[in-house]
Amino acid sequence: EVQLQASGGGLVQAGGSLKLSCTASGFTSDSYAIGWFRQAPGKEREGISCISSNDGSTYYADSVKGRFTISEDNAKNTVYLQMNSLKPEDTAVYYCAAELQPPPYCGTIWYGRLPPPKSWGKGTQVTVSS
Repeated sequence: EVQLQASGGGLVQAGGSLKLSCTASGFTSDSYAIGWFRQAPGKEREGISCISSNDGSTYYADSVKGRFTISEDNAKNTVYLQMNSLKPEDTAVYYCAAELQPPPYCGTIWYGRLPPPKSWGKGTQVTVSS
């Protein structure tokens, strides 16, 4: 069973930075996609970033491109989301998610062209004050 443990959320002022971490376990395949979704109150869930194990390719939603960076430490089975230049509209619960045996480009899942990932961690709250 895939298990994902996210951490690193908190309260930060606009313009500040946070780094989220997601530690994964239980993967039964070396081929996977892993990344982050978020959901703000009253809004639909948004896939914001993912990384594919096969080639390290990444996807970023337009809303975070240029401000957020996803990375992975395979030795620690951990994926990170470095969030810079945070804005109040980044306030949301952030979820780590993973899909085994994904298509070549994880963005096709994260931007909704394919069904959502099968594995989810508990969310971590990010609040950006103005």
